[in-house]
Amino acid sequence: MNFPLIANIVVFVVLLFALAQTRHKQWSLAKKVLVGLVMGVVFGLALHTIYGSDSQVLKDSVQWFNIVGNGYVQLLQMIVMPLVFASILSAVARLHNASQLGKISFLTIGTLLFTTLIAALVGVLVTNLFGLTAEGLVQGGAETARLNAIESNYVGKVSDLSVPQLVLSFIPKNPFADLTGANPTSIISVVIFAAFLGVAALKLLKDDAPKGERVLTAIDTLQSWVMKLVRLVMQLTPYGVLALMTKVVAGSNLQDIIKLGSFVVASYLGLLIMFAVHGLLLGINGVSPLKYFRKVWPVLTFAFTSRSSAASIPLNVEAQTRRLGVPESIASFAASFGATIGQNGCAGLYPAMLAVMVAPTVGINPMDPMWIATLVGIVTVSSAGVAGVGGGATFRRTDCAACDGPASYPGGAVNLR
Repeated sequence: MNFPLIANIVVFVVLLFALAQTRHKQWSLAKKVLVGLVMGVVFGLALHTIYGSDSQVLKDSVQWFNIVGNGYVQLLQMIVMPLVFASILSAVARLHNASQLGKISFLTIGTLLFTTLIAALVGVLVTNLFGLTAEGLVQGGAETARLNAIESNYVGKVSDLSVPQLVLSFIPKNPFADLTGANPTSIISVVIFAAFLGVAALKLLKDDAPKGERVLTAIDTLQSWVMKLVRLVMQLTPYGVLALMTKVVAGSNLQDIIKLGSFVVASYLGLLIMFAVHGLLLGINGVSPLKYFRKVWPVLTFAFTSRSSAASIPLNVEAQTRRLGVPESIASFAASFGATIGQNGCAGLYPAMLAVMVAPTVGINPMDPMWIATLVGIVTVSSAGVAGVGGGATFRRTDCAACDGPASYPGGAVNLR
């Protein structure tokens, strides 16, 4: 009998039970998530200190913790498509003016691509500032396995497409297949399908008011039903964060991080700069950056631990509508498009950094203005359709290879991401 494993599971269950007691307190969900985060960090550090990141006992324990952590992520993934479909359908049906749809879509996508362009420039800046190159980074077995898994799932589906083909892939040809998440661009396809249904409902309301009213009532009922489901799953967030943080902290390999120390520092410096850019944009629009980040930090925490933009959509919409007061029509569009277009980190900053690192190894000057302009353009355009799952950044790096010519991946960086 494996007593250390049993002891770890017992302690984890006790922590879950202790966290469950907060339901009797009049605490906000954000405060409960903070408690779960702290508990996960402390428990993870304790496990890491006792066993080390390569211990079989720790690996076996994490498999049990994953029932809660990965189970929560899968529940979020379960509600992504129903939430996107119902929210967009309801939002469009409430516009009462289909012309507003184009304005909302243009502003949302334009903002996402603009910030991605800035993120790519920041990636070029910090990489050149730290003098990072891919020389000496070896692609090992773990990196190769991860890269092969990503390529088998996504390369050929999106990365090999031209820009016109990519745009065409957004248009749904089988909405029921897209509702199952069959393609990397399924979320955008569902958004488009729901938008068309919403516009059709508005047309029906105009041509046949009684039938149109019944359809709008059904849409409102569907939206309310799905949101009840979303809030039910949201109540499990503290437990999911506890399990995910325990896994992340306990399994972190300090030696690997130290080996890539400069890359890690440069990456997080780039992310901090992008947070500052976002704060500046918020300030320009009359929103307090401090208040904003305080209200959305549970979403950021979950996205960091789960490494899944798609799974973060429900939390994203919830934070926008309930904590920031954003109209549902805009919140749904922004969250849905933001999960697959213009991800500043994994679709902007990171691919640009890797491209700059590889450039010197193939005889390209990473300071060449024309090369930088080409890179930034490719990164920005190819940010559309990036996989909203862990590893999506590595997949997007294949698009930027055009700037470097035939080159290998910086293996350690692939594994780190």
